[in-house]
Amino acid sequence: MGVVDELVRARAEFERGEWSAALDRWSAVDADGLTADDLESSAAAAHLLGRMGDAVERYRRAFDSRVSEGDTAGAARCAFHLSMIGRTSGDQSAGAAWLARGERLVEALPEGSLESGYVAFARMFSHLGAGRFAEAGACAVEATEAGRRHDDAALLATGLCAQGRMAIYGDRVPDGLSLLDESMLEATSRRVAPVMLGHVYCTAIEGCQEVSDLRRVVEWTQLLHRWCTEQPGLVTFTGQCSLHRAQVMRAHGAWDAALDELTAAIERYRLAGATDAVGQAACERGDLLRLRGDLEAAEAAYQRSAEHGYDPQPGSALLWLARGRTAAALGAVRRLLAEPGPSVRRSRVLPAAVDVLLAAHDVDAARDCARELDGLAESFGSEVLAAAASTAWGRVQLASGDPAGALPYLRKAHQAWVRLDMPHEAALAQAGTGRALVALGDHESARRALASARGVLVSVGAGPDVVDLDGVGSTASRPARLTEREVEVLGLVAEGRSNAQIASALVLSDRTVARHLSNIFTKLGVGSRTAAAAFAFEHDLVRRQG
Repeated sequence: MGVVDELVRARAEFERGEWSAALDRWSAVDADGLTADDLESSAAAAHLLGRMGDAVERYRRAFDSRVSEGDTAGAARCAFHLSMIGRTSGDQSAGAAWLARGERLVEALPEGSLESGYVAFARMFSHLGAGRFAEAGACAVEATEAGRRHDDAALLATGLCAQGRMAIYGDRVPDGLSLLDESMLEATSRRVAPVMLGHVYCTAIEGCQEVSDLRRVVEWTQLLHRWCTEQPGLVTFTGQCSLHRAQVMRAHGAWDAALDELTAAIERYRLAGATDAVGQAACERGDLLRLRGDLEAAEAAYQRSAEHGYDPQPGSALLWLARGRTAAALGAVRRLLAEPGPSVRRSRVLPAAVDVLLAAHDVDAARDCARELDGLAESFGSEVLAAAASTAWGRVQLASGDPAGALPYLRKAHQAWVRLDMPHEAALAQAGTGRALVALGDHESARRALASARGVLVSVGAGPDVVDLDGVGSTASRPARLTEREVEVLGLVAEGRSNAQIASALVLSDRTVARHLSNIFTKLGVGSRTAAAAFAFEHDLVRRQG
C-alpha cells in the first residue's frame, strides 16, 4: 500500500474518532511525507491519547511547516495548541513562550481574525493566574466574539464557557449558568473538534459543581461519559470524567463506587501527564474516607492533595475536628472565612464552618455563617445550597437551646435532600429532627426519626455518624428536657460561676450564656440562679461536670 493510501486511511480513521489507529498509521509514514494538516491532526490524536510529548513534537513540526509555507494563521493555531498543552501539563514556561509566539503571529493577521480569538482565549489563563479577573473576562468576550464572527463553533462554545465561569467568579451565578447552557448547546449541536469539545464539557461541569448545581452536573457528566466511551483509546479528559462521575456517585450515596472512580481518575490524570489535577481527586478521596471514619487514609489523601498544589480545606479542618483537634479546626475555618474571594468559594466553606463553629460552641458565629449561606443559596438559585442552609439553621437553633425552632428548618432540609436524592445529607437532617424531638420530650417520634436516619447512614457507610447517632437516645434521660449544653451551663451555675466565668469555661459568648440561662429558667419554671442551682443539686447534675 502506498503512502497516499496510508494517509487517506489515517485521515478517515481520525475523522471516525479512531485516534490510536490513525496515529499508528501516521507514525508509519516518513515524517517528510506528512502535510502540515496531517501533522496537526496526528498531534491532536496524540493529545487525545494522552501522549503529550508526542503531541508537542508533532505540533512543533506542524508549526515549522506552517511558518515555512507562509501560513501565519495556521502557525498561530499551532502556537495556541502548544500553549494550552503547556498550561494543562504543568509546563507553564513553555505555555507562556508559545503564547508569546502566537501573540506575535496574530499581529500580522487582519484585525479581528479567528486566530486572534484563539490566542485571546489562551491569554485569558495568564490573566487568571495573576488574579487579573477583569482582563481575563475581556479575553473570554474577545474569544466568543471571534468565534461568532467567523462561525467557528469550537471557539464560540469555548468562549461562552469561559464567559460563564468568569460570571460565576464575579458573583453573577445565574448569568454564568445561562452562558454555560448556551456553551453546551453550541458544543453538542454542531461539529466541534474533540480537543475543544472535551475542554468545554469539563470546564462547564466544573463550574456547575462549584456552585452546587447538581442537576446540570448529573446531566452533563452523563454526556461526557458517553462521549468518552465512544472514543477508543481516549485518555485526555477521562480523568476529569471519572472525577465528576465520582462526585455524582458520592452525592447519591454510592460511596464505594465513588472511591473506585476517584482511584481511576488519579491514574488517568497520571497517564495524561496532568499531575496538577491529581490534587483535587485526592482531596475528594480524603473527604469520602473521612466520612467513612478511615482517618489515617483521609490524612494521607489530604497530604497528597496538598503536595499537588490543591488546598484540601475545609476537609482537613473537619478531619482535625473528628480527631478532637477542635482548636486547629477552628483556626483553619476562621482563616478561610477571613480570606477574600468570590462567593462561589465561600459557598464551599460555609457548611463546614457551621460544623466547626458549633463544635467550638461559637453559636453566634455559626448563626452568621448560616445566614450568609442562606443568602448565597438565594442569589445562586441553588437547591443544594438552600438545603444546606436549612440544615445549618436547624443545627444552630438546636445549639441555641431552641429545639422547637429547629424542627421546621430540619424538616425542610430533609425533604429537600430527599428530593435531590442525596441520602447522607437527608439522613443527617433527619437525625437532627430526632435530636430536636428528644429535647421536646416526644420520644416515640424521635425514635422513629433516629431509626430511619440510622438505617440510611449504615447503608452509605457513614460509620462515625452512626456512632454519634447511637448516643442521642441518652438525652431522653435529662430532666426538664434540658439539652446537653444547658446541663453544662446549669452545672456551672450550681458551682457558683458567673456568666463571664461560664462563657470562658465553655468558650461561649456572654450573650450565648445569657440565652442558655433564659431557656433553663423557662424549662425549670424558676426565676433565679439559686433556684436553678437547687434543681441541679436535686437532680445530681453538678457531678456530671466533674
